[in-house]
Amino acid sequence: MNRRDTLALTLAGLGLPIRAQSATFSTMHNAAQIIQTQIDNGTLHSAVLHVRRGDQVTQHVFGKAEPDSMFLLGSITKPLAVALPVMILVDRGELKLSDHAVKYLPEFSEGARKDITVEQLLTHTSGLPDQLENNSELRAHHAPLPEFVKGAVRTPLLFAPGTNYHYQSMGILLAAEIVERITKTPLPEFLQQHVFTPVGMSRSVLGLGKFKKSDMVPMQTEHAAPEAGAGDPNARDWDWNSDYWRNLGAPWGGAHSTASDVAAFLRSFLHPDGKLLLEATARLMIQDHTPTLEAHRGIGFMVGPAGLGKGCSARAFGHSGSTGTLAWADPATDTTFVLLTALPKNVSGSLILYPVSDLVSSQA
Repeated sequence: MNRRDTLALTLAGLGLPIRAQSATFSTMHNAAQIIQTQIDNGTLHSAVLHVRRGDQVTQHVFGKAEPDSMFLLGSITKPLAVALPVMILVDRGELKLSDHAVKYLPEFSEGARKDITVEQLLTHTSGLPDQLENNSELRAHHAPLPEFVKGAVRTPLLFAPGTNYHYQSMGILLAAEIVERITKTPLPEFLQQHVFTPVGMSRSVLGLGKFKKSDMVPMQTEHAAPEAGAGDPNARDWDWNSDYWRNLGAPWGGAHSTASDVAAFLRSFLHPDGKLLLEATARLMIQDHTPTLEAHRGIGFMVGPAGLGKGCSARAFGHSGSTGTLAWADPATDTTFVLLTALPKNVSGSLILYPVSDLVSSQA
């Protein structure tokens, strides 16, 4: 099989029963084969799979990727770069999840907007839309993030706050704006100081920061999501591979990271050590805050097996990204799963992401 594999800890050195060792090896071999098949037929260009259960770590590298390759995370950015900073401020006593957003965004006061809470921004229950109606026009004109904020503040609500669930990147954007206004610090700088450095995530960044676009894995943009140009050649100046988008640092999808860094982020919630959050705050983020609604959401995270892996427990938490990424952790099995690809999710989801995740989660 034409792939590069690394075992941080060998199976034999873990004292696992022979049968367990064989099952684990077989599962990971089969999971890797699913990915390699798409490399071999030219559908997928690059991917890294990183799985850890307890002290057992396995990483497979595919195609043009390297073990430390940095991928565009897509919506994994939401819990990593926005929900976590909000909760750091909660620990500091600088805001509460129950606070109304208008407390920090005075211009966000028209009609029912004044009733939207910080928690609703992070659980996709605010009534805001996912993308603005003029999203493509803004990107085509290389609009800075403040222009998106102005649009999100004014855009009509889809329903009364807290009454329904609708995935909303614009709510995440406003939560990020709240962090910047409270801290008076650009979000990329806050993340570097208070998230990436404490966790040891040395190859993670919102936007590009000190890195170059050439350091990042190119996206297969011919399969891009509609909001990212849908593969239209006319969108090349603002799609996922453009200088504009890679530098923008969109808090709803513009972070770059490696598989091992994302795994370290997830494990900080499996085994909170106080470096990021108080243990109670970390637990709060991965609890179900929308038990009566159609989607189960923690603070920034998806929770439960739906959308993560068929074999995940109800305690699992994580997120996917339209750029072709999926990451989750399951406290029931002490497992973290990270699969980063260059192939957008509207293609890689059914071909790669979910088949691999379902296989690994079912055998964890």
